[in-house]
Amino acid sequence: MGTDKTDRAQPRGGPFRQRRGWRTVDIVVAAVIGVAVGVVFWIWGVVWEATAPLFIAFPPAQAVLYGIWLLPGVLGGLVIRRPGAAVLTSIAASSVSALLGSQWGITVVLDGFFQGLLPELVFLAFLYRRWGVVVSVLAAAAAGLFPAVRDNIVHYAAWPLHFQVVYGVIVVASAAGIAGVGARLLTTALARAGALAPFPSARG
Repeated sequence: MGTDKTDRAQPRGGPFRQRRGWRTVDIVVAAVIGVAVGVVFWIWGVVWEATAPLFIAFPPAQAVLYGIWLLPGVLGGLVIRRPGAAVLTSIAASSVSALLGSQWGITVVLDGFFQGLLPELVFLAFLYRRWGVVVSVLAAAAAGLFPAVRDNIVHYAAWPLHFQVVYGVIVVASAAGIAGVGARLLTTALARAGALAPFPSARG
C-alpha cells in the first residue's frame, strides 16, 4: 500500500526491484520478531500438550490452536515488506523454539522454512505491492498447507481419512484466522503506535 520516496526516485526498477535490498534495520527487526514469536512458540508447545485431553473425543479439533505457529512468516512479511522477510522471520522463530527445547526437536527449523516459504510465494504473487487483510489471510492459509499435509503423514498416519481431512481443513482455517487476520491487526497496531517508522508498513 504506498511507495516510499526511494521507490519513486528510480521508477525504472519499480517497487519490486527497490525492495530487494536489505538494510540493517530490516535484519534486526526480522530477528526481533523471530525471537519474540519463538518464545511464544515454546509456550504454545506446552499449551498444545496441556490441552490435548480436552480434544480426546475428536482429536483433529485441536488444530483450532495451530494458527499461532504460522504467525511469524506472515507478520515478518507484512512488517518488513522485502523479499525473503517471511522466510527469514519464520526460520528465526522456529530456531529459537528449537533452542528453548521444543518437544519436536530440530525438525521445527525445517517446518519454519516451509511455513515461511509458502506465504513468501503469496507476497511474491502480488509483487510485494499488496499488504491488506485479504493478502495476509491468503499468505497465512498458504502457510497452513504445509502442516496440514506433513502432520497427517508424520504424526497422524494412523488416523482414519476423515480425521485427516478435517484436521487439514481446520489447520488452514486456523492459520487464516489467527496468523492471517492476527498478523494484519498486529501490523496496524504497531504502525499506529509508531513502532514501524523505518518501514513502508508504518503507513498501514
